[in-house]
Amino acid sequence: MQAAGYALLHQQLQLTAVPLRLPAIVQPVTRLELIGQTMAVPPAIAPAADDLLGHVLFALKHEGINLTILAQALPRIPAADFERMLQAAPNGIYIRKACYLREAFTGELLTQHTSVRGSFIQLFDPERYITRPGERNSKWRVEFNGLGDLTYCATVERTPEITDLLVHDILGRARAFIESLPPVMMDRAINWAYLHETKDSFAIEREAPSEDKSRRFIQLLRQAHERQPLTEDYLVALQNATVMNPYDLAAAFRHEQNHLAGSLQGAAGVTYVPPQPDLCRELMESLMRFANEAPLQIDPLVAAGVISFGFVLIHPFMDGNGRLSRFLIHQALCNAGALENGLLLPVSVAMKREERRYLEALQTFSRPVRDFWDVQWIDFGQLAFQFRGDNAVYRYWDATPCVAFTMAMAKHALEVELREEMAFLEGYDAVYQAVDERYDVRGSELANLVMMCLTNGGIVSKHRRKQYQYTVPEEVFDFIERIAQQVFAAQRAEIEPE
Repeated sequence: MQAAGYALLHQQLQLTAVPLRLPAIVQPVTRLELIGQTMAVPPAIAPAADDLLGHVLFALKHEGINLTILAQALPRIPAADFERMLQAAPNGIYIRKACYLREAFTGELLTQHTSVRGSFIQLFDPERYITRPGERNSKWRVEFNGLGDLTYCATVERTPEITDLLVHDILGRARAFIESLPPVMMDRAINWAYLHETKDSFAIEREAPSEDKSRRFIQLLRQAHERQPLTEDYLVALQNATVMNPYDLAAAFRHEQNHLAGSLQGAAGVTYVPPQPDLCRELMESLMRFANEAPLQIDPLVAAGVISFGFVLIHPFMDGNGRLSRFLIHQALCNAGALENGLLLPVSVAMKREERRYLEALQTFSRPVRDFWDVQWIDFGQLAFQFRGDNAVYRYWDATPCVAFTMAMAKHALEVELREEMAFLEGYDAVYQAVDERYDVRGSELANLVMMCLTNGGIVSKHRRKQYQYTVPEEVFDFIERIAQQVFAAQRAEIEPE
């Protein structure tokens, strides 16, 4: 079967690109339609196999924008081909987009026989992609409205999942929920969120932070509300505050190649290789520009997803990238002014529960990019890396799965984690107060017993009864259980339909 559009360009020019989710394939159909995991193309509208520019224009019209492929393919097509097509249709939407991008990627100016007339066109279709206000090119009357710029740009498609999450207004609901709480309960909820966000962010990295590390990380989370812009110095300071090993403290973005590894030894265990150090620094400059602008231009959670996953895929430090990437979600939301009164959405708590989905989102990019690296084992702990692809694969990436995951975790953090903690605190207060009014039990012991009972399904275990048998009367255990069961029943009645 003959490929078309991006699939043909990818195959025929042997380009470096993440496999297409819906490759266009010429099939015996009468109209464009989705069949399985392909876009079926009628033979009548498919360009000839050797018409590379025709396939570019086909792709721009029917498949959207894939900058990874376009950045490599457009310079390979002679300028004369563009100029002939332009002469035939000087105001054509897709030839203008192609000419604009070719000039941007090559620096070679194309000759216009007639100036472009009419209104500006947007490079990314706002009905298909999430876009932001961009720079306008007056020669081609094209506006670059992508999530980034032509040095580094993510794409986020308006999938049904992302559209539903946008309509859900997660951040608005979070603000309303916190504002509905009494001030004391609000403080307790926020303190819980900071503590558990810290604990679970480290836990995802299989680390247990010391008390000092926890305190410093919580302090950083609170400082995010000061809306400090991202700079290299600021990120270095954040990295220094989050890593456990003093030998891993960074002084700048990395100057050596790093990698991620799984359980296997040697080259076979390398699961992802981020961009080379020089490219890493360039991409970080672009990502920081985006991070300092985008949260005020697009939905903050979309920006947060691009920034967080973009950061961890660039991997600018030798250690601490994962924790910082999750911190950057919070930082982006604060920069947008979306979280007030010190509010924090404990997304790391939700991600810890969904580690498999977290890994799957990362692997949509990391797994195929690993194939573009030759990794050779030299000695124990020493590997040699050679990139045999094109840097465009790192510059332009599809962030759709990562943004969908980020938004889903923010929704989970609000509707499950925070609400469950509020229900627990309310139940704790009710049981503690009821027991304290009736019995004279030492406060610390009562607090421990109530906590243990509520976390054990409303039962004071035999072990706890034995532990406190000489300081707490037996009837107190039974009373704690009875009140706890009443609290659980009342909470179930609130959420279960009649």
